[in-house]
Amino acid sequence: MANPAIAAGAARKKPLLLHPASKPLLFALLLLPLAYLVWAAATDSLGANPAEALIRRSGDWTLRLLCATLAITPLRVLLKQPALVRFRRMLGVATFGYAVLHFVCYAVLDQGLDLQVILKDIAKRPFILVGTAALVLMTPLALTSFNRAIKALGGKRWQRLHQSIYAIALLALLHFFWMKAGKNDFTQWSIYAAVIAALLGWRVWEAKKRSSASLLKQPVS
Repeated sequence: MANPAIAAGAARKKPLLLHPASKPLLFALLLLPLAYLVWAAATDSLGANPAEALIRRSGDWTLRLLCATLAITPLRVLLKQPALVRFRRMLGVATFGYAVLHFVCYAVLDQGLDLQVILKDIAKRPFILVGTAALVLMTPLALTSFNRAIKALGGKRWQRLHQSIYAIALLALLHFFWMKAGKNDFTQWSIYAAVIAALLGWRVWEAKKRSSASLLKQPVS
């Protein structure tokens, strides 16, 4: 029978990333922006145009969480912390949640939930079309973010499907660029562009390294 003192000591030595409370803590942190937006809307603290503020801030959090999701793999490799992968799924689902909130705020607060008007607006304005396309592409990723979906699809097909996150990131970046172009203000966009370029660039570099290593291992005929 295990010694309780030894078991307690082992639990205390467990890395923070593997601690049972780490996921609930992340979940609570991911809810904080939503809680703030609800509080700000309830207390009329969103400024002169609360509808626009809700749309913009929910969009900002979508981009931030998208960057955080894409950062998991590079950080896992560079920091040699494989346990980081435990949080990627939760970050991805949260990204989708804030993207849905962003679209719902636009559809309800900006367009009065008039489907005909929304469809015309999407067709007329390229930045909304691109943003909607990103949300549509993100939907199957969120719907297949659980273990049963991985088993049903098979590992390789599931992985190929979830690689569309790279296209989604570029579409989200283009959506934000066109939105900012109206005000000729690209400061914030440039930060997101640099982060996403670095995260995708790292993946290209790693893929080239793996390809070169594979070629070196092939026997000379």
